[in-house]
Amino acid sequence: MTDADVPGAAGEHFPVVNTHVHFPPNFSAFRTVEDAVSAAAAEDAGAVGISNFFDQQVYARFAEQATAAGIVPLYGLEFITLDDELAAAGIRVNDPANPGRMYLCGKGISPFREKSAVAARIATEIRQGNDRRATEMVAKLASWFAECGLDTGLTASLVAADVAASAGVPVEWVSLQERHVAQAFQRALAALPVSERGAVLERAYGGPSKVDTDDPVALQGELRSRLIKVGTPGFVAEVPLGFGDAYRYVLEMDGIPTYPTLADGVIPVCPFEEPATRLASALLERGIHAAELIPIRNTSACVDAYVKAFTDAGIIVMGGTEHNTLDRIPIEVACVDGPVSDVARRAFWEATCVVAAHQHEVAAGRPGYVDSTGGRTDVPTGDLVALGAGLITRKQEQR
Repeated sequence: MTDADVPGAAGEHFPVVNTHVHFPPNFSAFRTVEDAVSAAAAEDAGAVGISNFFDQQVYARFAEQATAAGIVPLYGLEFITLDDELAAAGIRVNDPANPGRMYLCGKGISPFREKSAVAARIATEIRQGNDRRATEMVAKLASWFAECGLDTGLTASLVAADVAASAGVPVEWVSLQERHVAQAFQRALAALPVSERGAVLERAYGGPSKVDTDDPVALQGELRSRLIKVGTPGFVAEVPLGFGDAYRYVLEMDGIPTYPTLADGVIPVCPFEEPATRLASALLERGIHAAELIPIRNTSACVDAYVKAFTDAGIIVMGGTEHNTLDRIPIEVACVDGPVSDVARRAFWEATCVVAAHQHEVAAGRPGYVDSTGGRTDVPTGDLVALGAGLITRKQEQR
């Protein structure tokens, strides 16, 4: 087989697309929705997918801003779920620290219609569970730092108010994540002289800090790992949804259940994900017909291996960046060791087109990529790719 026989190998130009970005008030590299959309527009992005945890209140603002910028807005969400069977067997899925814990995404949802009773119940459980955890986490950390010589005075309400003010959204939209909490305590520490900062951290950690405490990203990461994770003073157990409830919620919201793949973002690769061909089979067994990679944490060779395994199995595979740290990386997806291959770029483009077509068709009352049970519809994938490509290119031409 020559390069000319390989789809995408001839170097076709595809618009920049990205199906997984966290927007404020989720913890994000961006200050506001407007900031994120401006960054995407500066890269001439054709479609961008919001993929927030916990809520969708900001989605209308995202839709308005993206549409005005000539970008197709894709609506998604992300969950932390628990598969009891995998947990009992001690199998790591796509969370290297917690057996049985599975991140799950939904793509192409309908965020603006009234939720069904089932969806409303699940959404309430998610939000209330997370908010209780955040309140307890902030209280434990504030108490611990006070014992260690730093009285922050922080509460979950104060942290949420600060997040809301920064993002320019109502505080009711904010559901705090670990990263928000770590950032709040990092900022409290930053107000101290460096010498005092180190002493407080040494007491809090039971040993010296191992990062540059003037580096907010590095210090926030260290605070999470040494004071928030399991076995540390600020740890509060997460309240993950059962996999079945999360899967049901995605379908109730008209979306496509999608598996976010960690792959060699951790070494060794989680057993559930290796080899890639077995992962593809396991996803189909669970009714999952779409996958996603975050290539910036993967090597190009690994991305290509998973793309091939997924596409060979009839699973669409898209690419995202998350942007869930303060690092302002590009919207265009890239691997940890350089650009994605032409083959991967084509696969990500086609999957993005499918998502765009799915949410467009379902909104019009027509079948999309999957049906209300999660099964594949009779609509040919190629037809959805063509429809989605048209939606994206026409939107770009309106700029």
